Amino acid sequence: MPEKDREIAMLRAEVELLMGERGRLLQTAGAAAVFVANMDSSTLPEQAFEAAELLASSLNELEEDTLQEALELVKARVDVEAHNA
Repeated sequence: MPEKDREIAMLRAEVELLMGERGRLLQTAGAAAVFVANMDSSTLPEQAFEAAELLASSLNELEEDTLQEALELVKARVDVEAHNA
């Protein structure tokens, strides 16, 4: 295989890995956003409050489109799991 073709194949494989990781990160962000939205901070243990604040502020820093995509991904997964149950 020529060097150029090998480099293209390596780049393609790396992009596929990155897209898979992006999907997992979006799913994690979506689940975290749902968790934060449903969390009652008044009942949160004091030890967890700082972590919850960090999580909430990290989610707020995401681009709106990214957060929307993350929430849609989580909803789609929940819908599929509910349908299969």
